[in-house]
This record gives sequence, structure tokens and C-alpha cells, in this order.
Amino acid sequence: QVQLVESGGGLVQAGGSLRLSCAASGSIFKINTMGWYRQAPGNQRELVATMTTGGSANYQDSVKGRFTISRDNAKNTVSLQMNSLKPEDTAVYYCLLRIASYESWGQGTQVTVSS
Repeated sequence: QVQLVESGGGLVQAGGSLRLSCAASGSIFKINTMGWYRQAPGNQRELVATMTTGGSANYQDSVKGRFTISRDNAKNTVSLQMNSLKPEDTAVYYCLLRIASYESWGQGTQVTVSS
């Protein structure tokens, strides 16, 4: 069992910045992928960014150049620095940990970007 706890959401004006953090605890295999997905009302959950234990990152095209994912393997944490936020970034952001076919999700944190 893996538990994920997110923090850092909130309300920000367009052009502003937020930093999301996620801490994983429990039985965590060293080789894994951690990252962030988001879901806006009426939309499906979508990839934002993920990073493997080895540091390979994958971003959704719409956030490239604005968002930066990072992780601390020793602490089992992953963060998402979000800059130049846009109203269309408004969503609930979910932390993910994936080990092969096993996935664990956080409870979600709301990010709201006002225009």
C-alpha cells in the first residue's frame, strides 16, 4: 500500500505561479514513476507531467516551458513548479505513483487561475 499526500494548491491570478508537492509513504519500490495529472470539470483526467526514478520527464505539450517537475528519490517526493499560469490550467491536480501496473493516487488539490 502506498499513500500520497499533496499540498500547495490554491487561487492565483493569470501569470502567477504555484508549487505543488506530493509525499509518498508505504511500500515503495525503488524503480517507479511519479507525477501529476489534472481534471477540470466536465473533462477527463489528463497527464500534466511525470518523471521516472532515473529522471526522465514527460510533459503535456500545453505546459512545456511553463511547468517543471522534480523529485527527490530519497524522500519519495515529487513537486511541480507551475509558472505563467493560465485560466485553462484550472483543475484538480492529482499526484500519481506508478510501479509497473500498480497505481496509487492522491486525494487531489484544487488549482484555480483567475483571469
